[in-house]
Amino acid sequence: MHGRSSSNRPSGSAFGSRVSALLLTMFATMASVYIAGRLWQDAQNRVYLIKELDRRTGQDGDAVSVDASLKIITCREQHKKLATLEMELAKARQEGFFSRYSSENSETHTKRKILAVIGIITRFGRKNNRDAIRKAWMSSGGALKKLQDEKGIVIRFVVGRSANAGDSLDREIANENAETNDFIILKNHIEAPEEQPKKTKLFIIHAVERWDAEFYAKVNDDVYVNIDVLGTMLADHLDKPRVYIGCMKSGEVFSDPNHKWYEPEWWKFGDRKSYFRHASSEIYAISRALAQFVSINKSILRAYAHDDVSTGSWFIGLDVKYVDEGKFCCSSWSSGAMCASV
Repeated sequence: MHGRSSSNRPSGSAFGSRVSALLLTMFATMASVYIAGRLWQDAQNRVYLIKELDRRTGQDGDAVSVDASLKIITCREQHKKLATLEMELAKARQEGFFSRYSSENSETHTKRKILAVIGIITRFGRKNNRDAIRKAWMSSGGALKKLQDEKGIVIRFVVGRSANAGDSLDREIANENAETNDFIILKNHIEAPEEQPKKTKLFIIHAVERWDAEFYAKVNDDVYVNIDVLGTMLADHLDKPRVYIGCMKSGEVFSDPNHKWYEPEWWKFGDRKSYFRHASSEIYAISRALAQFVSINKSILRAYAHDDVSTGSWFIGLDVKYVDEGKFCCSSWSSGAMCASV
């Protein structure tokens, strides 16, 4: 009897095995519940982020990862900061369309502030005109440098390149410039009559990048100028941040292709076909702010058939002071003009 009852009682090792199995089952169940909870929470977070992203973007689309959502939201925050900076920059440019921080404050790179940079627009085969201007009012050599140092006026002839790079036309200009050192050679401009508006724009861009001046003036190479009178006149307008000075005019827009002053885009000027007010081509001047505006927006400024019309078109819609200066009308010296066209 005793031996049979002992054989029916569970051994200690069997009892321990059952307890261990029970505890293991309990731990496994708890772990499963914990992991399921975390997965559910993560899924909820994903759903929230996707809904938030859809709410911000106003778009419905496929689910994206949490990391991708966070990156997109971060990007949007950066765009907001960039927009704020752009607004601050626009406010800073209000006075002149350009940063007013001068490189004069730099110890490594300084520019001498000058009154005016004058570009005399010339072309191939006009050496006689240039020599006459040098003798009459532009000066040359040391006298030209003295004019810049003492009166703050820089004068340069402006010319492009030949369609056949390095040919005799280019060499003639290079040789002349080697003697006089008074040219701006626009290396990315091919000389052609129909490209005159583009040439004027490139001169302004080049001059702004090279000289920090109060004014930038364009003159034809058949115009004689009284430099002293011009300097005094420009100085009288230093109080105007955005000023456009010239012999202001308007006139008929010609739609006949055979006419000397044909305007290919005549239809843009309305039924009456009359140009807007602009300075005559012989000579005009713009302030630093306007020249910088041209430089900044060079890629989107439209050029028409004539350089004076093109220049005038760039300032329509801007807060610009137009000065119709009779002394810029170069019809004759006797009229009181400070220039004469020959």
